[in-house]
Amino acid sequence: MKIKLTTIVLGLFILIGIGYYINMKFFSQTKEIKKSVSNDKYEQALEKWAEIFQPSTLSYEERVKELRWFQNITKEFKGESIRTVAENIDTHYWESRVLTKAFEELTGIHVEHDIIGEGDLVVLIDEQIKKDKIIYDAYVNDADMVGTHLRTQGVVILSDYMKEEGKKYTNPYLDLDDFLNLEFGQDYDGNQLQLPDQQFANLYWFRYDWFSRDDIKKKFKDKYGYELGVPVNWAAYEDIAEFFTNTKIDGKKVYGHLDYGKPSPSLGWRFTDAWLSIAGVGDKGLPNGLPVDEWGIRVENKIPVGSSVTRGGDLNGPAAVYALTKYIEWLEKYAPPEALQWEWVDAGPMGSRGDIAQRVFQYITWLSDLRFHKEDSPVCDKYGKPKWRVAPTPHGKYWEEGMKVGYQDAGSWTIPKNITGNKRAMAWIWAQFAVSKTVDLKKFIIGGTPIRKSTINSEYLTQNSEQYGGLIEFYRSPERKKWTDSGPNVPYYPGMAALWWKNISKAISKDLTPQEAMDKLANEQDKLMASLKMKAYSPKLNEEKSREYWFAQPGAPKAEMREEKPKTVPYEELLKQWKQ
Repeated sequence: MKIKLTTIVLGLFILIGIGYYINMKFFSQTKEIKKSVSNDKYEQALEKWAEIFQPSTLSYEERVKELRWFQNITKEFKGESIRTVAENIDTHYWESRVLTKAFEELTGIHVEHDIIGEGDLVVLIDEQIKKDKIIYDAYVNDADMVGTHLRTQGVVILSDYMKEEGKKYTNPYLDLDDFLNLEFGQDYDGNQLQLPDQQFANLYWFRYDWFSRDDIKKKFKDKYGYELGVPVNWAAYEDIAEFFTNTKIDGKKVYGHLDYGKPSPSLGWRFTDAWLSIAGVGDKGLPNGLPVDEWGIRVENKIPVGSSVTRGGDLNGPAAVYALTKYIEWLEKYAPPEALQWEWVDAGPMGSRGDIAQRVFQYITWLSDLRFHKEDSPVCDKYGKPKWRVAPTPHGKYWEEGMKVGYQDAGSWTIPKNITGNKRAMAWIWAQFAVSKTVDLKKFIIGGTPIRKSTINSEYLTQNSEQYGGLIEFYRSPERKKWTDSGPNVPYYPGMAALWWKNISKAISKDLTPQEAMDKLANEQDKLMASLKMKAYSPKLNEEKSREYWFAQPGAPKAEMREEKPKTVPYEELLKQWKQ
């Protein structure tokens, strides 16, 4: 009996052992199967998105290689999430709807990429930096704010991060030399504070089909005595605006000008985005004029010393008053009456409606709108080929050779300094994914906002350049370097930009004359600068001297000048210059 009991107990232990072994084997195999399925899921995602992201400047194999880097470097972050934000243009909507999905399927990191108005975005990044408050992990913030960032020292210096803490998380295929205007996001010493994500210029836009018609050209020359063509200066632009506004095309009323005038933050951008320098405010020198830039700010040894003419600035000088006067005059005389109630987003695509002859100041980001490219659009032929073209911005009478020609900015990835550790790493990896060579050509096709030389010089755009109305030729030309952003001189963009639209709107409503509006703006901007106490290059205002004293000095501020003689140039000649 004792032997039988021992045998039974032993048998039970053996059975338990076998069961345990079988179970462990089963769970082990199940775990391996799950792991295999998981690995297959990410591998399938890689292959899927490598296929979707075409056309691309990279081959399929090169795309796989770059996407695999993103997969491998993010293994420690699977299941984590970050929040980022950008302004409301097509490029960023595509990032939010498509790239976040791709990034999560490839890496397991969830990105909430909010799209809001640019004015709201500026307020939020300013609040996060000033109050050390966590709102977003990264912003696509215009490089116009680089002057603020370098003075507050509130954002991550990306060039340092790439060399040190973030070296491990920096894409070996990032290729910074491939970016069109990396300098837009740099401080005075060349440190990279912001990385371009999308970029757009302001160019002259016009109906090439109308400008090419013999009957229209004859009518114009009979009236003005010179050839209808791309206006080189504002005098010619004004003649063309008057001509088309008072000439019916095929029996239909058209307008010779397009703009917007509703009081809002975007009215300020209409001016701070280099309208004054296009008129001739400021000095020669790229990127922003030295010592006086296009905001009318005199900067000495990197220190802002004044905006008013009496402090050596040019914000209320004759050139600035001329810029505002012409803006109001053209808006009232030659633009659709409803333009007074439009903002930036309203006016952007309006050239596509078919009754606009030209626009002095077209943000190219809106040219990605399908209405500029569809077969049934009034600004395209039956094949969808544009009847419009873009060309250099005509300049005002105070402009001189050697000054910037127009405005160009880069919405750029910016990481606040209070985002640290894993959040900073994930934000940086996501930012690099959004600007990677794998996706950039596709992103340009969607949004029309190029950031890479390889994209602009791609074979795809060579074959399809006629769909962009001269934009590809512009970006391939070295002339594009004469279009620059606001630069590092503006010490506190959020507060200073808000002053512009509030004063300019009073000139539009006739509550103030253009001179009074610019005097008030210059005075308020000087007061704000005088109040700033910043960590680096804080403003220190000059003592006031008479306007006559400053007008007698070389360069800006400039005294009153006579009107120019109108000048135009054939579009084909411009194309030749760009290609050379």
